[in-house]
Parts: sequence; structure tokens; C-alpha cells
Amino acid sequence: MTEGIDAAAKRYKRPDTEIVTVSPSYGPITIDNFYDEVLSSVGVIQEIKKGLAENFDGFVIACFNDPGLQASREISNAPVIGIAEAAMLLACTVAYRFSVLSMPKRGLAAVRELLKRYGIEDRCASIRLIDVPVLELESNLAKMKRLLISEARKAIDMDGAEAILLGCAGLSGVDKEFEKELGVPVIDGVVAAVKILEALHDYGLTTSKSLTYRPPEKKVILGFPGIFED
Repeated sequence: MTEGIDAAAKRYKRPDTEIVTVSPSYGPITIDNFYDEVLSSVGVIQEIKKGLAENFDGFVIACFNDPGLQASREISNAPVIGIAEAAMLLACTVAYRFSVLSMPKRGLAAVRELLKRYGIEDRCASIRLIDVPVLELESNLAKMKRLLISEARKAIDMDGAEAILLGCAGLSGVDKEFEKELGVPVIDGVVAAVKILEALHDYGLTTSKSLTYRPPEKKVILGFPGIFED
């Protein structure tokens, strides 16, 4: 999946943009639930801190749960973009209502909470999920694509969706294939996040530190790796 994410990001980046794709060294191998999301957030923050030490201009959190996004913005002056937020915001510029396409079905609440957090619940026509684990994308992609396209058609025909969001980074690279099949815009959040980061960099915008995303207050943190102690 990391390789697919890297390929999608590099396919659409500008020639002068450098993409470095990393994956945390520990944590769940896929994110299917709230438990996985919490565990993965620690590794995400570690990678953000490493990137800050290397002076990267911005960061993409390539999971549709946007794990660790708000915390990462607190520790980073450089923009940090979650692919769910990026996909949703971009969708609102090309369609009045969009649907999210993802898996497994237990992920419904997580997507609803993201829509509420980002303030665009009314723009979402539906959340269409297939009940298989994310890891199955690696072992049976052809079957997964058939199931997802079937749900996407329902979103368009029954729910009134005018655009489809790919609600999993493991689906990076199928956007144009799905778009040709469905006849509506299909948005890969990884690509959306990369293009938003490029725009922010060009415009000279960084993360606001006036209130919400001020750096965390210094305090003792027990039992975590040393990277969290500075």
C-alpha cells in the first residue's frame, strides 16, 4: 500500500516537488477501527517529528481516518494535511454532494465523525462501505474493485452523489479507472492532499499558531520513546 501511495503522489506532483513516502516502524499494518487509529497515531507523530528535523515543507497523513492529524498540526509549523479532509474539501469545489466509498462497514462511525469535525455533513450524500477488511486490498484487489464500483453506482443512482471519494489510501491509483467507469469525478485523497500542499507552499501559508495549534505545553511524558521528550 505504501508503494501504491508513493506512486499516486508522484504521478500528479509537480516536477519540482520532492515526495518522500514513509511508514511508521511499529503499529497496526492497516487501520480498520478506532483502536487501530489510536495506536497508529503515535507512529505518525514520530514520523512528523523526523520530517521536521529534516526540514520538509509539508506532510500528508495517508490514511482516511486522518490519524494524529490535529496533534501533528500542534507540533508542526509546516502544513499537515489528512487525506480525508483534503478529499472532502476538494470534492466541494467540483460537486454539490459527494459520497465516500470505503471499507469495512464498521468504519461508518469514523467517517461520520470526520464529516462532522470538518463541518461538511450536509455535502455528503452517503457513505457506502463494503464489509471486508482493508488488508484484503492487497490479496484480492480485482474483487474489491468490483464490489466498490457496485456501491459507487448505488451512491450515484440512489443517493444523488455527484462525486466519489476513495475512502482508503490503499485505493490510491484506481481513481481514473473508477472515474471512467462511473462518469463522475473520483477523488484520491492522497493526490488531493499533495496538490493542496503544493498550493499552500506557493501561497506561503503555514499552520496558524495563534490558538488551537499552539505547540503542546511542556510536561513529563511517561513510558514513551525519547522522541516525545523534547
